[in-house]
Amino acid sequence: AKMKELFQNQKVIRIFRLLRPWLTFLIIFLILRYSGALSSISGFTSSALMKTGAMDIDPDDSKTTDEKFDYNFTVKDLDGNTVDFNKFKGKTVFLNLWATWCGPCVAEMPSIESLYGKVDKSKVVFVILNWFEDSKKVSKFISNKKFTFPVYLVNGDVPSQLNVPSIPTTFVIYPNGTINTKKTGTANYDTDKFKQFLEELK
Repeated sequence: AKMKELFQNQKVIRIFRLLRPWLTFLIIFLILRYSGALSSISGFTSSALMKTGAMDIDPDDSKTTDEKFDYNFTVKDLDGNTVDFNKFKGKTVFLNLWATWCGPCVAEMPSIESLYGKVDKSKVVFVILNWFEDSKKVSKFISNKKFTFPVYLVNGDVPSQLNVPSIPTTFVIYPNGTINTKKTGTANYDTDKFKQFLEELK
């Protein structure tokens, strides 16, 4: 009986030794995730990659589709005003889904801000749509970062087209209402080629 018990104990020890690296990794991951540090790390990695030019958006990869965007929903601005999305019809819409806790989202935002400062706003509308966060938290974040692009909050239900599996996700919508681009993941949007692409969509 003692030999059997000893054997079982040794077996448990062996299993623990095999699992220990994975358990350590899991514990570290959970600490980083819930302390907010994971967002910073992933954001830093994305920022470093963007500086290489490897993440520049390429308009030539965009595919014109027949899928019509569903404008029939509302969002809220940071002052709490309800905005009917139908008001953006007739212009090119740059629609970006993001959150403050999303490192890759935060990493691409300076490029969006820079693009916003250069683009012809009579032709292109920016909708930087925060994904289900408190308005005070979002307002503080935007203020601290000194971003000037228009930020909106989800206001109730959104079209199924926006129920994306991950963020950041960016849509470019033609003035005629068809979806031109759907980009998932971090990208650098601040390029002359992409600015020209947005301004020339019809």
